[in-house]
Amino acid sequence: MATANEQFKGVIKLDVRDSTPDWKPFELKQAPKGAPNILIVLYDDTGLAAWSPFGGRINMPTLQRLADNGLMYSQWHTTALCSPTRSTFLTGRNHHVNRCSCITEGSQGFPGWAGRLPAECATIGQVLQDNGFSTFWLGKEHNIPEEDISSGGSRSEWPLSKGFDRFYGFLGGETNNWYPDLVEDNRFIEQPYSPEEGYHLSKDLADQAIRMIRDQKSGNPSKPWFMWFCPGANHAPHHSPKEYADKYKGKFDDGYEAYREWVLEKMIAKGIAPKGTQLTPINPVPEDAANPADAVRPWNTLNADEKKLFARMAEVYAGFSEYTDVQVGRIVEYLEKSGQLDNTVIFYCSDNGASGEGSPNGSVNENKFFNNYPDELAENMKYLETLGGADTYNHYPTGWAVAFSTPFQMFKRYSQYSGGTCCPLVIHWPNGIKAKGEVRTQYHHSVDIVPTILEITGLEMPKVYRGAEQYPLNGVSMKYTFDNAKAPTTKQRQYYSMLGTRGMWMDGWKAAAIHAPLTGKGNFDKDKWELYHIDEDYSESTNLADKYPDKLKALIDAWFEEAEKNFVLPLDDRTAMEILGVDRPKAEPARTRYVYYSGTEPVPEGVAVSIRGRSYKIIADVDITHQVSGVIFAHGSRFGGHALFIKDRMLFYVYNFLGISEQKFVSKVINAGKHTLGMEFMREKAGQYGESLGTTRLYVDDKVVAEGPMKTQAGKFTLSGDGLCVGFDSGDNVSQEYKNPGRFTGGTILGVVIDVSEKVYLDLEKEAAGALARD
Repeated sequence: MATANEQFKGVIKLDVRDSTPDWKPFELKQAPKGAPNILIVLYDDTGLAAWSPFGGRINMPTLQRLADNGLMYSQWHTTALCSPTRSTFLTGRNHHVNRCSCITEGSQGFPGWAGRLPAECATIGQVLQDNGFSTFWLGKEHNIPEEDISSGGSRSEWPLSKGFDRFYGFLGGETNNWYPDLVEDNRFIEQPYSPEEGYHLSKDLADQAIRMIRDQKSGNPSKPWFMWFCPGANHAPHHSPKEYADKYKGKFDDGYEAYREWVLEKMIAKGIAPKGTQLTPINPVPEDAANPADAVRPWNTLNADEKKLFARMAEVYAGFSEYTDVQVGRIVEYLEKSGQLDNTVIFYCSDNGASGEGSPNGSVNENKFFNNYPDELAENMKYLETLGGADTYNHYPTGWAVAFSTPFQMFKRYSQYSGGTCCPLVIHWPNGIKAKGEVRTQYHHSVDIVPTILEITGLEMPKVYRGAEQYPLNGVSMKYTFDNAKAPTTKQRQYYSMLGTRGMWMDGWKAAAIHAPLTGKGNFDKDKWELYHIDEDYSESTNLADKYPDKLKALIDAWFEEAEKNFVLPLDDRTAMEILGVDRPKAEPARTRYVYYSGTEPVPEGVAVSIRGRSYKIIADVDITHQVSGVIFAHGSRFGGHALFIKDRMLFYVYNFLGISEQKFVSKVINAGKHTLGMEFMREKAGQYGESLGTTRLYVDDKVVAEGPMKTQAGKFTLSGDGLCVGFDSGDNVSQEYKNPGRFTGGTILGVVIDVSEKVYLDLEKEAAGALARD
């Protein structure tokens, strides 16, 4: 390829007045003339049967408007999990080709699992950016390795390194919608205002989206833009303004089985499901292959309190979804008022089926699921009136996951069944789609979005990008469906594999291995396979394996062919605790002592000290006055975390165990002056659910001022990224003894040491004081 100097056609003399310029070799590429804007709205955890355009009870006024003036897709599929699906939206390649077999926190040292996009997979952001588009990413970014999510971490996988001009949102699988962990571009920021002042993440993201488009059009009005809008909805925690949840009072009182029957009729009437579609069982996986955490409790076996609680959980979920849709509506209204809507292609969809991570009983704190800790009805009922508010981290039970994924089997994480993969998709483009309010039934997948965008914009994925020969696209363009409802599906095959589950679609047939995710059972070579004729059996209700053994064998063979081509193996069905606990390479060498200083940004959990399953000590050197108060150290939130702080001149250490109880250790009044303040936890054994049991001592200088039994949780404090802080508590406060952010005043924190070695506290106290004095 010729360089810019070699392409130069001007004349260069000694004097510029005798020279002739040639700007062409140095000009940036312009977008193809008339190229549309692209807006992708990607929800989380939403099955096909949830939203009103597809027959569901959740009113989605913005989506309904777009569906009425665009197209609905009834056989559009995903990978069954968030990070992998989102990787396909980025590159148009299968998730294993993107090294994204699982969520990024579950990465492993295998080609399909490594958690970092290879150089051979350029992103759609990079292609559009290089061809004259402005590129924006808002909301969820769950495609960064956990060890990179820190102020000093590598930015190689962050949005601004992957072709996006701007980013505003959160890093990781989820965040608290009332108190999110926000990032703007390449830096962590505090949320702009509080929930008491009207803050909600969905509203903030819409505000920022409108601002980005407005700013871009002010300076470059002729330039098209690409925006990926990824709200926290509908992932847990299901945080809804109360007035939106209350709109659904009583609408789910009939239970999830009744909802399935009701919604299937609506889906058939709308042409989403074919006539004659059969409902599948609510517990289809044989007991010997099932994951008990994914079981559904029949509605008629619940007591009155359980029915009341479960119905309210569905109401809150519905309110969360509608409220977010209304915020998206503000973006659409802005596009209409500014004359941009007609030439903006909008893809409105979700990344996988409804989530079963609430367990059979639902939860007011979803983090219990990731800590393998059970929910209790009495505990959950305490929060009935405040569900969806700031003091809950709630998730509905598995019954609603099955209901919102009607008519299919199972839900999120189950890649062999359409309950995990078949998701709503609406495409709206007035300038490019003549049909209005029609359904498209062609079989497609999330890998097909990038090829569709490329065809719409008249661009191609480069064969070589930044010196790396590119993997071919695995997807096909869906543009042929825009004006031809009866066109045959151009896709020929699509493999599925997620957390030990696997399936294979080919030419209208599908093979599905009977295997549940996260069971730890292994023995994949002994899996039985089912066979479904999707073209005749939309809901995958009739197993034809015995009737067509040759067809089944051909599909299984095709799965192994795809597995070989796409880096799928090895399979892994270990529990969430085991997968998340894999020992991964760290940028920092292993150590047992961590030193933190006041005033620094929160340290995300992925790179902060881990006290899980071990003894530990916290030692802080302070110089205080009689007016001292506030947080010395905090990590986590009210849904799981611990904090060392001063209140009423007394030292507190609180370990908040999964939001269930605040285990408190309190000193008497502390005098003004220089002190070493701290605590130690001595682990003695593991409890029934893997939690650590032991004894805690609270220290002022070298004196024990409080002592007693304590337990610590087995897993992370939260997947939302609420980081480790010194001198304040970011996000949601760990303890209700102080109010966020609980900034430390009336003194100075020289530093905080957390030690996870076997050394005793009093020896460490002297060492830490010396180290902090030197630093």
